[in-house]
Amino acid sequence: MKVFITGARGFIGAALARRYAAGGHDVRGVDVAASSDGAIVAGDIAAPGAWQDRAAGCDLVIHTAAIVSMRGDDPGAVWRVNALGSRHVLDAAVRGGARRVVHLSSVTVFGFAFPDGVDEAYPTRPNGVPYVDTKVASEALVLRAHAAGEVPCTIVRPGDVYGPGSRPWTILPVEELKRRRFILPARGRGIFSPVYIDNLVDGIVAAAGSAAAAGGVFTLTDGVGVTTAEFFGHYARLLGRRLPTVPTPVATRLASAAAFAARGQTEVNAAAARYLARTGTYSIARARETFGYAPRYDLEEGMARTEWWLREQGLVRRHTSRD
Repeated sequence: MKVFITGARGFIGAALARRYAAGGHDVRGVDVAASSDGAIVAGDIAAPGAWQDRAAGCDLVIHTAAIVSMRGDDPGAVWRVNALGSRHVLDAAVRGGARRVVHLSSVTVFGFAFPDGVDEAYPTRPNGVPYVDTKVASEALVLRAHAAGEVPCTIVRPGDVYGPGSRPWTILPVEELKRRRFILPARGRGIFSPVYIDNLVDGIVAAAGSAAAAGGVFTLTDGVGVTTAEFFGHYARLLGRRLPTVPTPVATRLASAAAFAARGQTEVNAAAARYLARTGTYSIARARETFGYAPRYDLEEGMARTEWWLREQGLVRRHTSRD
């Protein structure tokens, strides 16, 4: 099978590329920078271009490329990549004769306030955060293309993806804890819905290969919700650091001040504080029932693997014979 992946050098895209290549498939893709072997070409999905030709003859197109950020980015720029870019990817898939498009959305389309155990039947909720709103818009675009018979499509909504190489939920928290700048809202009682990267890849591959998943929307997490204090506490213990927690209004004010000082070029902002103060969890029942999704790695195993990677990268101190 020939597979085309957008964002193929990113955290999730690269993990998918490795999985499909290991299975003997012909993998190619597009990213902001090309790969040295020529399998991945440089391109900007916000505009049509020669990068679209790389999808020609591919059976499967997986769209992971996006601006993934809670920063105060230019809403127009985020829309051009996340929404308009999705249309360009669909165009490439249609012209290339793809038999399936898998579009990566996000659980953020539910907004930051939703019922516990929320499932895919619940309406999406734009909330003024460009990343959230453009993911809502791109989902509508993809489902419309499927309904119109352009190309069979499947939408995957990952939870909070962590593991070796994850910037938002592994590298950044560790860096901020080392700088003593990491503070949790809701006194650390907000609910985090982790999905270890290998579990997510398992789910995406299963969804892509399932005829029953065509036209469907599926949430993929590890199937549990843990407090933010429990999740980020793993990193704090690795570093021997205290994990500060404050009420949400205090965290929001501090985050807003940090964003102002950084002129918006930081992930520490009011939207991020609100996100980490969520109280609900997400159901994975539909993915389990449709294509047998069953997370292989629980939080303990996922964090053990992540710890090993952090030590290998020198992001936390390596064990010595006296440790």
